[in-house]
Amino acid sequence: MLEIIQLESLKDNYIYLVRSNGKTAVVDPTEAAPVLKALEERDWKLDWVWNTHHHWDHVGGNLELKQKTGCAIWASEYDFDRTPGCDRGLEPGETIEFGDCRVEVIGVPGHTLGHVAFWFSKEKTLFPGDTLFSLGCGRLFEGTAAQMWETLSRLCDLPADTVVYSAHEYTLANASFALSLEPSNSNLLSYIEKAREKRKKGQPTVPFLLGEERAVSPFLRAKDRDLQEALGLITSGPVKVFAEVRRRKDTYIDP
Repeated sequence: MLEIIQLESLKDNYIYLVRSNGKTAVVDPTEAAPVLKALEERDWKLDWVWNTHHHWDHVGGNLELKQKTGCAIWASEYDFDRTPGCDRGLEPGETIEFGDCRVEVIGVPGHTLGHVAFWFSKEKTLFPGDTLFSLGCGRLFEGTAAQMWETLSRLCDLPADTVVYSAHEYTLANASFALSLEPSNSNLLSYIEKAREKRKKGQPTVPFLLGEERAVSPFLRAKDRDLQEALGLITSGPVKVFAEVRRRKDTYIDP
C-alpha cells in the first residue's frame, strides 16, 4: 500500500511524502520545514530524498533534511554534482525497491537534461517533477523541443488511469493559455470549469488523471488535427507543432 501526503510550499510548489511498509521518501523538497512538520505529526522517519531535477525550488530542503533526519539523497546521475547532498546517482531505467513498491526511474529530458520521473507501475502513480503539468509542461531550459516531445510521448504511453502528482499548481494559468489557442474546445472548457471549482473551494487541481490530460492539453496533442488547424500547421509534424505551442506559451501574457 502506498500512502502519499501532499504538502504546499512557497507560492505554488508541491512536495510529496510517500510511504510504503514503514519506509518514507520525500519527492522534491523545496524547503525542509513543512516536511519536518509532517514527519513529526505522523512520527515517521525519513529514509530518502528523491529529486527529479536540480532546480533550487526542488532541492532547497535537501541539506537541512539530511542534517536533521540522516536521510539519503538520490537524484539522477547526470545531476549528481548539481544536487545538494546527493549520495547516489540514479540511471534511467533502474528500479528502486521501496517498501512493498517497485519504483521505476524514467529519464525525461527536456526541462533539464538530467530530469527524471518516478513511476510506481503497480500503483499507477507518477511523480514527473516539472516535466508534466495539468495543461502544461516545463520550459525548455536545457533540452530541445524534440527531446521534450519524445519525453511527453513516452509518458502518454502510460495507462490512462495513471495518477500524476506534478510539482506545481499551474493549472489555471495554463488554462488561460490553452483557451487562447482553442477557445471553443468543449472538452477543454469542461476540464477548466472543474479546475476552477476546485480552486474556489481551496482544493488543489493536482493530482490529475493522465487520460483526461491527454484529451485536453495542447502540449500533449501535437498530432491532433484540430490543434494543428488552430495553429495553422496542418502539414507539419508533431515536433514542429509542439515547438510552436511551447514558443507561444513562453511569450504568452495572461490578459
